[in-house]
Amino acid sequence: MEENELPIEPAVSYTDENIRHLSDMEHVRTRPGMYIGKLGDGSYAEDGIYVLLKEVIDNSIDEFKMQAGKKIEINVEENLRINVRDYGRGIPQGKLIEAVSVLNTGGKYDSKAFKKSVGLNGVGVKAVNALSSHFEVRSYREGKVREAIFEKGVLLKDETRNTDEENGTYISFEPDSVLFENYSFHNEFIETMLRNYTYLNTGLSIIYNGQRILSRNGLVDMLNDTMTATSIYPIIHLKGEDIEIAFTHTGQYGEEYHSFVNGQHTTQGGTHQSAFKEHIARTIKEFFNKNLDYADIRNGMVAAIAINVEEPVFESQTKVKLGSTKMAPNGPNLNKFVGDFIKTEVDNYLHKNTDIAEVMLQKIQESEKERKAIAGVTKLARERAKKANLHNRKLRDCRIHLNDTKGENLEASSIFITEGDSASGSITKSRDVNTQAVFSLRGKPLNSYGLTKKVVYENEEFNLLQAALNIEDGLDGLRYNKVIVATDADVDGMHIRLLMITFFLQFFPDLIKKGHVYILQTPLFRVRNRKKKMKGTKGEKGSKNDYETIYCYTDEERVAAIEKLSPDPEITRFKGLGEISPDEFKHFIGKDMRLEQVTLRKTDAVKELLEFYMGKNTMERQGFIIDNLVIEEDAANDEKEETL
Repeated sequence: MEENELPIEPAVSYTDENIRHLSDMEHVRTRPGMYIGKLGDGSYAEDGIYVLLKEVIDNSIDEFKMQAGKKIEINVEENLRINVRDYGRGIPQGKLIEAVSVLNTGGKYDSKAFKKSVGLNGVGVKAVNALSSHFEVRSYREGKVREAIFEKGVLLKDETRNTDEENGTYISFEPDSVLFENYSFHNEFIETMLRNYTYLNTGLSIIYNGQRILSRNGLVDMLNDTMTATSIYPIIHLKGEDIEIAFTHTGQYGEEYHSFVNGQHTTQGGTHQSAFKEHIARTIKEFFNKNLDYADIRNGMVAAIAINVEEPVFESQTKVKLGSTKMAPNGPNLNKFVGDFIKTEVDNYLHKNTDIAEVMLQKIQESEKERKAIAGVTKLARERAKKANLHNRKLRDCRIHLNDTKGENLEASSIFITEGDSASGSITKSRDVNTQAVFSLRGKPLNSYGLTKKVVYENEEFNLLQAALNIEDGLDGLRYNKVIVATDADVDGMHIRLLMITFFLQFFPDLIKKGHVYILQTPLFRVRNRKKKMKGTKGEKGSKNDYETIYCYTDEERVAAIEKLSPDPEITRFKGLGEISPDEFKHFIGKDMRLEQVTLRKTDAVKELLEFYMGKNTMERQGFIIDNLVIEEDAANDEKEETL
């Protein structure tokens, strides 16, 4: 062997025993991400347990679309098990077992039976079966019910008996807690999902835990239920064969879109949403016959589009982005179909409703006036953002984005917005460089409440952040799925959180509405047993990291940790993110990262909230703070007295 030559490692054994055949159910359990995306524990709307529920409901929705059953009953047991009963035709009983356990088996390949279905790939309910510790299916047809019970995709029971129940299908499933660790269904995510189904299927009645959910006005109901800003003219609602649109303008900045295909909420848009944006702006511009900018026409617009496509093509198994370019395999071009409808119907509407057209034009001209007023600042800011060496100064990007110009890796990516060099340094050294980026703030950002969008370009922090996120022209170019505000858990850190949320609410509200903004939860305490070493460590004088340690996010967790690690625990109070070493930080931004999603609902009264908390009503707000501090102090004293 040469002096610098490395020894050759023996090859890993590769024999007949290494060749395995996985059954359909085993394959789903081995590679769940291929079928439902992420797993998760139910803390976020995109977690896998909600995908499982959606796959079951989609089949019931398809029955409704085929005019077979107008009611779906859904019950959640202890936030762990879900039962779904529809009153459609029922799964054909002779093929019931295959329909729920054999991949690429289903009735939706026959386009005569399901012309415009969501689930065409014969995977959905099989994945639910495979990934559930308990799965039960019953098919009621013509006085007979066939029932099958599975555990983790393995058939345990199959029997047929007489019944007097109505035709339809019943499915009960309990996700496997080994795969979905510590999972729990959250009511708000399920309700949102179900309301979206009813908006797209007027006349459908969903009974959820005894509560009836339905919609009589489709997309108009949806916009009215979700808009957090007041519309400046009545919602324009237009319907045609296989297409429905609704839109209005509000006083908010930016654009907000909701899109659906065959009842499926395409949260990442797709070809239908892009077609709507293009043609709505073009039609309005041509109607007014003025040299209007598309950005001015769409500024403040809130809209929804729903289309029905035969055999839709989605860009992932989770069906959140449409990729179809045609309305059917041999049908008309999708973009042209949407464009022709908008050109005819919107143009006709505006000609018939000149009062609404006048209000719309006034709004567009106001947006144009503001844009032109800051045109010089905008141009300089864009040039400054391009010239700034973001990768060294403010942004430490993740590898998957360095060569990704199409946003193809959006779902896996996140960006931490941090305060100060020390915190930024700790997160940068601890992060997953492939998927996690870091943007460092310099001190406290400006309070942007009540300011115009000019400040986004004049303020260097905001300008560079906007450029890093790539959201100047809306969310279509957003480079990160999760925008995570990471600040100290002290007064200054809380203030910075408020300032950042205010900035997003003012100028990019859709970033919050679409669920992209989060707050990073970091531990307040570290409780370490100074005598008990963790398993697998060597020697008596190992690193402090070798000792049994519990990180606590609340006082309650701290008390419990002290009891568990007694008699002589070492307790450390973290005052700031910069005090947490990179080795420790890995635990807090990895797969078990604790995030609190920033949500926005119609009932939140955004304008009033911002005015109260971020406006100039100093004395009123001061009184509110003093009153609530007294309450906190009283509660603390009461707790102290009880302890004594």
